[in-house]
Amino acid sequence: MQQITNTILMIRPVSFRMNEETAVNNYFQEDLDLRNQEINRKAQVEFDAFVDKLRAVGVNVIVESDDALDDTPDSIFPNNWVSFHENGDIAIYPMFAENRRKERRDEVFIRLENEGFHIENIVDYTAAEDEGVFLEGTGSILMDRVNGKAYCALSPRADEDLFIEFCEDFEYTPVVFTAYQDVDGKRLPIYHTNVMMCLGEQFCVICLDSIDDAAEKKNVVKQLKSDGKEIIAISEAQMHQFAGNMLQVRGSKDKRYIVMSQAARNSLKAGQVSAIEKYCEILSSDLETIETCGGGSARCMMAEVFLPKKK
Repeated sequence: MQQITNTILMIRPVSFRMNEETAVNNYFQEDLDLRNQEINRKAQVEFDAFVDKLRAVGVNVIVESDDALDDTPDSIFPNNWVSFHENGDIAIYPMFAENRRKERRDEVFIRLENEGFHIENIVDYTAAEDEGVFLEGTGSILMDRVNGKAYCALSPRADEDLFIEFCEDFEYTPVVFTAYQDVDGKRLPIYHTNVMMCLGEQFCVICLDSIDDAAEKKNVVKQLKSDGKEIIAISEAQMHQFAGNMLQVRGSKDKRYIVMSQAARNSLKAGQVSAIEKYCEILSSDLETIETCGGGSARCMMAEVFLPKKK
């Protein structure tokens, strides 16, 4: 079982903009005073430069283009609707925003099969949408694949019962908590676990300040430490610069990288950088338009492919 992969699926946007349907509980989104066409063009420039940086260090990036007919402003974040597992299983997830449900496309699976990957079985949780229940993929679920644990910060986009069902299906021990952020003087749930927490092979970057319940915080720390992970704590201000939204990947010659946005990299203090660099090299890219309008960053753009290769 591996915690990180060399293969990443990314979706190149064709109608990226601020998604009005997700803005209701994604407090990271802001409106840019630009025409949508111009926003999409800038997002494509950032996307292409990001892909080039990943490929330059030997990450296998499979780029699939979005379908303009679907009008899916958030398709650039595929990690919310799908996850790919080492046993050949794929999970498909229920999405909060109706216009994000069209992101789930069979063409993506056909492309992966054409790239030589084997798909055994599809586990489909999307019927939960009919009950108004959601669990948004690896945005909501952080899998410690090696130690068989899954972490989930509950929110309108991460339902506890459905998360437990996922853990039973994929044989993970659930670690459940709620993470909060300040919004207009109130403490409101953070929409996705992966904006406040990143799980590497030997470390975890996490905004512990966002877990208000002392018992929940203590349990998360205990679970991480029991698996030998070094905890690298970030502040809420750093989390708002997407310093929690990172992903560790393998490049050529099995070299490890931690991938993040330029904003996240700029927010880190020297001690945090040296703690991370004990384990891997930092790779950062400017994602300003995508972060501002999309409310997501580098990690959200990468769906990790753990599928086995065809025999």
